[in-house]
Amino acid sequence: MGANMARRLKDCGHAITAVYDVNAAGAAALAQELGAKPAATLAEVTAAADLVFTVVPDDAAQLAVFAESGDSLLRGATGRTFVNCATITPATHVEVERRARVAGAASLEGCMASSIPQARNGTLYLMCGGERVVFDRVQPVLAQLSTALRYVGPAGRAAQVKALVNMVMNINTAGLAEGLGLGAALGLDLDMLREVFAQTGANSQVLKTDGEDMQNRAHDCFFSGAHAAKDSGIALQLGQDAGVALPLAAATKAQFDRMVALGLGQLDKSGVAELTFKGRHG
Repeated sequence: MGANMARRLKDCGHAITAVYDVNAAGAAALAQELGAKPAATLAEVTAAADLVFTVVPDDAAQLAVFAESGDSLLRGATGRTFVNCATITPATHVEVERRARVAGAASLEGCMASSIPQARNGTLYLMCGGERVVFDRVQPVLAQLSTALRYVGPAGRAAQVKALVNMVMNINTAGLAEGLGLGAALGLDLDMLREVFAQTGANSQVLKTDGEDMQNRAHDCFFSGAHAAKDSGIALQLGQDAGVALPLAAATKAQFDRMVALGLGQLDKSGVAELTFKGRHG
């Protein structure tokens, strides 16, 4: 996601000055492609850029790149702006904003409800949270990444919305896998079944993106089962904190957790169908 966002911004005429990743070889290759510096440290990224995008896998990684000591994006960060695009807990976005403010920098959450091709094409659905003045300042750049740019509110709010988006998406994904799996077990023509789904109340965005892949066992990864499990957990915790029971979300998380336990977590979320079709990994 981060690499394709960088490519998109390069195409739009922005100078990509530095690239950092724990996979140093991957970062070096991308830096060469974009004419950027392959930064050896996080602090080198901050020194090279006024606007820094982060795309990391989880809370621990986000807090690590914004560590309050040692190598960190916060070293020499006065006047810098950070846009953090990971799907993480709202509390972590709030904490990163606090740390950035202490360092004399600004932080904005830029939660993405899209996938890898949209990052490359500048058609992300991008939900932002943080101080409105920060959003307004970077909006021209964000608009080049997104065809649906939305300011949600203070830090943490966009992450809440993103958690609910992914919760519902994951429930739909698990439900579709069960519907197609049962259809296959009944001997139904799955091409026909998907057409009927598309024309009735069973329709969903997931049917468009994942239905054929579930049928054909084509699980090239755009959004992994492991990430689906992690994101379902974020929503469940929000529900627990709010005193709201989420039985469907809980069942969905259990299904994606099982997918991970079977060693399938690196597959696309469509791979949850491997658990529902007879004769696969049931």
